[in-house]
Amino acid sequence: MFELSQLRCFTTVAMELNFRRAAERLNMTQPPLSRQIQLLEHQLGVALFTRNTRSVTLTAAGRAFLVEAQSLLAHAGQAALTAQRVARGEAGALALGFVASAVYEFLPKVVSDARIGLPGIDIALHEMNTFEQQDALRARRIDLGIVRAPMQHPGIGCECLLREPFVLALPRQHPLASRDDLSVEALHGQPFILYAHSAWQPFNELLTGLFRASGVAPDIVQMLGSTLTILALVDVGMGLTLVPRGASRIRFENVAFRPIDLGPGIRSELYLIWREDNDNPALHTLLHAIRQTARALPA
Repeated sequence: MFELSQLRCFTTVAMELNFRRAAERLNMTQPPLSRQIQLLEHQLGVALFTRNTRSVTLTAAGRAFLVEAQSLLAHAGQAALTAQRVARGEAGALALGFVASAVYEFLPKVVSDARIGLPGIDIALHEMNTFEQQDALRARRIDLGIVRAPMQHPGIGCECLLREPFVLALPRQHPLASRDDLSVEALHGQPFILYAHSAWQPFNELLTGLFRASGVAPDIVQMLGSTLTILALVDVGMGLTLVPRGASRIRFENVAFRPIDLGPGIRSELYLIWREDNDNPALHTLLHAIRQTARALPA
């Protein structure tokens, strides 16, 4: 089978229709160039040029082969560029897992920034809870995960991306909606909708631990796994809830969001997890971009 170097020799002669000029363009002498063309013709079993002492012309087979040879060389050049871009982390494909609550503010910013700054990297998004992402990462079904709880395992990279306060979501007509000095004590005895332990273990344990430590006992009327569903119940007056500040972007007609002092260390956290043995160069490019996006968000 012919080689790319033979195709380059052929296309150069075909464009110049002169062996001497073609040899000069290729930085080689004429005899080796002639041998390459002869070898190519022998491999193909057809004459590509009609030669005489005065001129060189392409045969019908040569004209047809020229079109294909130029296409092959273009594809080979593009393949080389693609491989080089992938090696530099400028192109490739990644699977990114995320918890549902990340879509309110953080994830859309990540995706938007990546589309502008990393146009060569295709990002496939997969919505999963924290534990599903940890399993998917171990099984290499995702390359990166945005989760609510840290993953402390050998060979797993983990870092906190974002810490944001909780805000109180409550019906607009509720008496607490008009106060600007809210603290956790204000929740004592109030009908409260809590994140379910089965779906949101980090939030459930953080908030129930806060209530115990503060001596506060809200009246837990529901425990659910969806922020959207929880806020929908707040909207119809079923109770109050605490949600990450980013969830205040969700709009319901009858839901108000108010800042509340829950004490030091009570924050909603997002973590980034990845396998340290992942050899995809695009991974490190996206890691850097996600960190930049996180730093640009308000504290």
